[in-house]
Amino acid sequence: MKKTPVVVIVGPTAVGKTKTGIELAKAFDGEIVSGDSVQVYRGMDIGSAKVTKEEAEGIPHHLIDICDPDDAMSVAAFQQLARAAIDDIYARGKLPIIVGGTGLYIRSILYDYEFVERPVDEELRAELERMAEVEGREAIHQRLAKLDPERAATIHPNNVRRVVRALEVAMQGDTQTTDSAPSEHYDYRLFVLHADRELLYDRINQRVDAMMEAGLVEEVERLIAEGYRDTQAMRAIGYKEIIPYVEGDISEERATDLLKQHTRQFAKRQLTWFRHQFDGIWVDMGRKSFELSYKNIYDDVEGFFRKFRLF
Repeated sequence: MKKTPVVVIVGPTAVGKTKTGIELAKAFDGEIVSGDSVQVYRGMDIGSAKVTKEEAEGIPHHLIDICDPDDAMSVAAFQQLARAAIDDIYARGKLPIIVGGTGLYIRSILYDYEFVERPVDEELRAELERMAEVEGREAIHQRLAKLDPERAATIHPNNVRRVVRALEVAMQGDTQTTDSAPSEHYDYRLFVLHADRELLYDRINQRVDAMMEAGLVEEVERLIAEGYRDTQAMRAIGYKEIIPYVEGDISEERATDLLKQHTRQFAKRQLTWFRHQFDGIWVDMGRKSFELSYKNIYDDVEGFFRKFRLF
């Protein structure tokens, strides 16, 4: 079976993934599949550093703005959508390029993750339903709030069926996932972009300042007004820090400092995850100019995919 060639660009936030992906797509007639768990949501633009029309330079981007902030997006659903997009891109003679920083989402594309629903535990469900009848709806909802406060905030206590189901998930998990080896469907070249920590953190701080100037507060205000305040999507970095400021609990300076701090911590976790989960080519995007760093990637991509006769 002929494998589908895929270029993968991962790395921490603010390291230069978006620009790198666009330049590769321009050079090799490619299209980009976003590997970001927040950019899938419509209206969450500034806080997720979503690519703008001007930045995209006409390059098609897939899996951006595909659902509302109160819609559920699981790894399993993302895997299915992303693989369909990759197959479509390649079928049209284009080079698929995955760009993003959500490691688990990207790994689910490249590896043979299988998602198996756990069988219903009839005894547990019956016991929870009995508890709801005996203790009352509010009591069972409070139990959920202790185990999963984020999920509880999105379910009304009167919806006993959903509360019970959410309790089941909180107590035993929703799905089982396994991955054994890289998918036989793809032949991919993966690049991990990185930079000196001090330089990366400085870029993060500058990005947060730019987000605030671009209207992040107004974006959060709009999302709250539209009823998305307690959704899982709004607990993403870039949004959860701004909500307390919008609601008058903290100052704008404090919200900005928290956003910078949490983003720096997240970038550190991203690099650790990529180091242990991905076998890729590490590219320093820091001390060298972007053009020099990009040239190394360009040369590697050109040589690796020439065998696929895409160029």
